[in-house]
Parts: sequence; structure tokens; C-alpha cells
Amino acid sequence: MESVFAELSLVIVITAFVSLFMKLIRQPLILGYILSGLLVGPSVFGLIHSVETFEAFSSIGIALLLFIIGLGMNVSELRKLGRVVVVIAISSLVTVGTIGFAASGLMGFTRTESLIIGLSLFFSSTIIIVKILSDKKEQNRLHGQIAIGVILVEDIIATFALLFIVAGQGDGLNISEIAVLLGRGAFLVGVLAFCSTQVLPRVSKYMASSQELLFLFAIAWGFGVATLFELSGFSIEVGALFGGVALAASPYAQEISARLKPLRDFFIVLFFIALGESLNVTNLSAGIWPALVLSAIVIIIKPFTITSIMGVLGYTKRISFKAGINLSQISEFSIVLVVLATTAGLVRPEISAIITLVAIITIASSAYLMQFDDELFARFDRIKLHLFEKEVTYKEKRAKAGYAIVLFGYHHGGHEFIKTFKDIGRRYLVIDYDPSVIDTLEHQDVPYLYGDATDSELLEEININNTKLIISTFSDFEVTTSLVKNINRINSSAVIICHADNKDEAVKLYELGATYVMIPHYIGSEKISAFIKKSGLKKSEFTHFREKHLTYLESHFPNIES
Repeated sequence: MESVFAELSLVIVITAFVSLFMKLIRQPLILGYILSGLLVGPSVFGLIHSVETFEAFSSIGIALLLFIIGLGMNVSELRKLGRVVVVIAISSLVTVGTIGFAASGLMGFTRTESLIIGLSLFFSSTIIIVKILSDKKEQNRLHGQIAIGVILVEDIIATFALLFIVAGQGDGLNISEIAVLLGRGAFLVGVLAFCSTQVLPRVSKYMASSQELLFLFAIAWGFGVATLFELSGFSIEVGALFGGVALAASPYAQEISARLKPLRDFFIVLFFIALGESLNVTNLSAGIWPALVLSAIVIIIKPFTITSIMGVLGYTKRISFKAGINLSQISEFSIVLVVLATTAGLVRPEISAIITLVAIITIASSAYLMQFDDELFARFDRIKLHLFEKEVTYKEKRAKAGYAIVLFGYHHGGHEFIKTFKDIGRRYLVIDYDPSVIDTLEHQDVPYLYGDATDSELLEEININNTKLIISTFSDFEVTTSLVKNINRINSSAVIICHADNKDEAVKLYELGATYVMIPHYIGSEKISAFIKKSGLKKSEFTHFREKHLTYLESHFPNIES
């Protein structure tokens, strides 16, 4: 098959059917993607010939995934977790690496082979952890932040591990190379910090004038930073993550994230397909028993170690348990490490097949473990999990469950609504997609979010299912229709107040489930009629009313054009 498009189309069709089957039998879709890769790979149908193209697609997926995670990261929280994630990473490296080294030696591998196998068991899969945490919307939970912090430390260790492997091919490791690498890293982080505070706020504000331009700018920034890190000797994953963190403080970060997610999901599917495609069943059969032993170390001992260390550090048993479960697999980088060691002549070729099988076993098992970690915790908690928990603990600071009131659009009467929200003392959020409005809200210290009202994923991310009152001042009927439909699907008990220009639009919105529809000329006519009844036909009364109205407009809307 010569056409890349034809290959891709056929692979996607097969993956869709396999994924549908996995959905019907209630299994994690990730396993369906890997199984699809195995089916289209050389072990079964042999449909993929453009291997490099699929590998490039999977790299794009990884970069997008890490970039989006970076967009949602709280830098101040990461600083607080710095010591914790380093301690966890080092403890895991020593414990899992030592046990892996000993077990490999007992199975007849050489000391060098055992050392590389032990090291490969230490690394956890960035893409699995981040994907499942994102799907469960737990990437900003404390256990999720700790897991992401640990894999970031692991990526840095992985960079130096590659240097040691490459050094095995030559005359040894040059200390100056390490110093140069550290210098490059510090320089890049410094440049990103400067851009984050001095350059990106102005650039992103201009780009946000067009949502298409903002989308393109975000991709260019994320891929550009990832490429710079790769050229400097670091991984694409680290670069993409830091690129996202640099944009995290932007008021447009949430909108960028929401728009990139569909693109990310497509390329991530191709990553798992490429992983499954790389399997060769005939080469795996001989290493099944060593792979099972090594997998047991990763699935059992690794989470046990992390849970124990976090308990000693003072975290609750639930957070410790879930963080340990999150890290209960080896990384796709482990395969790369062993393949490189094989090329360097440090290990035998069959070890590459063994580590690949360990990766598949642990990735598959961790997909189940992470999916059902709450149920597992409830079961294990019956057998004295409090032994892993100190009396004084760091409890997770959970965000409040959504907002009582959400206002979509600020232009048409938004200020008056906000005044009412403050008067009644309820927690509220304003969502708008106009950069000039965002600037005004930021200046007035009003809680806001830059986003598109038609984005259903955005509604879920702000926990709209817990909101009591939703008001939309948007005049675009299509936008309002989409918003009412999505809100009724997610939260049918909420009060929905929206805008319509005429009777027909109002009737349609009522049919869709709107609680009350504002028709401006109707409300305006009603108010003026009441004023006429009260003041009669005296022009002086109307003049006074006019001056009062002008004063209100000038004081409440100084920076927004009507």
C-alpha cells in the first residue's frame, strides 16, 4: 500500500471498530488502540508501511498532550511540590532500580544488562498518566499534580541516562557535556519566564482578537518551544510541558486548551496504534517469564514504594495510594532506552523484546488500575492502609464545586447582573470571548474565563452541573441555542435566563428548555410604560430620566463600546 492517506484511513477504520467493541464490553479504550496497532502491524495484517509517518504523528500527539497539561498547571503549587516529587522520584529510582537489578541478575542477565533493565523499570509513562488523568479530570488534583511532577523529574533523569548510554559507545561520559546541558536548560527556562511575564500577555491579547489566530499561535508556540528543547538536548515532552506552563497565566489558556483537545485526541490515538504496531509476537514469546517477573515489580513494588514514601512525608493514605497507582507502569522511553543500549552493544537484542512486553503488560494493567483507583482504594483501605499515613498529613485542597451563578457575555447588561451577584453574596463566574471585555473584567477584579459558550467541554470543566443560575446576554441566536441545549443536557435543574431579539426566537428557546427569555424591546417598552404611568407627559421628568441614564452609562461602561 503506497498511499499514506489510504494507510491512515484503513487504520482509523479498524481502530474505530475495535474501540467500539471495547466500549461494548466496558474495557479501557487505550487497550483497544494498542490492540488495533497489533492487528495492523507486522504480526497480523501488516498494513502499516509508512512507519516514520506514524511515528511523527505520535510525536505530535505527545507534544499536544503535554502542552495542554502545562496550560493547566499552577506554577506556585508546583514550587510547593518540588521537594516532594524529587524525594519520590529518587526513592523510586533506588528501590525499583535495585530490586529490578537483583531480579535480573537472578534470571541470568549480566550486570550491565541488569543495570539497564533496573533503570528502565523506574521510568513511568508520561502519556498514559496524563491521558487518563485528563480523561478523569484529575490532572489538577493533588495526587495528579504529584504524579505529573514525578514524571517531569523522571524525564530529566532520562535525559542524563541517554547521555550515559551514548557514552558507552565512545570514550566515556564527558563532564563538560553535562554542564553544557544544564546551562542550556537554565537559559531556556529563563527565556520562558521572561516571555511569560513580559511578551506573551501582549502577544496573546492581540492574537485573541481572532479565535483562529489564537489557535494557530498556540500550536506555533507549543511546537516551537518543544523543538527548541529537543535541539538543546532535552525531550520533546519536557519542552512542550514548559511551553504550556509559560502560557498558563494567560487569561486565554482555558480557551486554548479546549480548542486543542480534539486535535490532541486524534494524534494520541495514533501514538497508541504505533505502540501496538511495534510489537512482534514471535519475538515476545521467549521472554514471557522474565517479562512477568519484571512487570510484577512495576505493578506491585513500585506503587507500594511510592505510597510508603508519601505516607512518611505526611500525605493522606488516599492521595498516596492514588499517586502510587498513577505511576504503576513503565514508559515508552524505557523501550527507547533499551533499544539504544542494544545498538550500543551493551545488551542482547532479546532484552528489547522483554522490555517491550513489560511496557504492554504494565500499561494495560495501569489503565485498569487508574480507571478504578477509587474502588481499589476502598477495598485496600479495609486492610489497614492507615499504616501508610502519618497522624499529621497534608490534606488535599479541593477547589469549590463550581459556581452558583455563571454569566455568559458582559456587553449587554452584564455590569448590572454582577452588581446583583455581589449583593446576594453568591459565587459567580463571567465567561466571554472578547479580549477587550476580558481586560475590563481583569481590571475590575471580576472572576472571569475567556472561552466559547458553544464549547460543551468548557461547560464540563467549570462544573456547570453544580450551577444554580445561568444567564446569557449573547445576542447571537445560534450561540444561545447551542448553549441552552448543552446546559439542559448537563444540568437540567439549572435556571437558564437568555436573550432573544423577537417572539419566534423566544418561543424556540422556551421549547429548548430556557427558564426565562429576555426580549430587550419588550422589557424596555414595559419599563417606559411604567415610567409614563408614574410621571405623566412632562418633558422635565423625561429629561431628568435621560440625564440619570447617561450618568449610569458613563460610570458603568467607560471602556466598552456599545
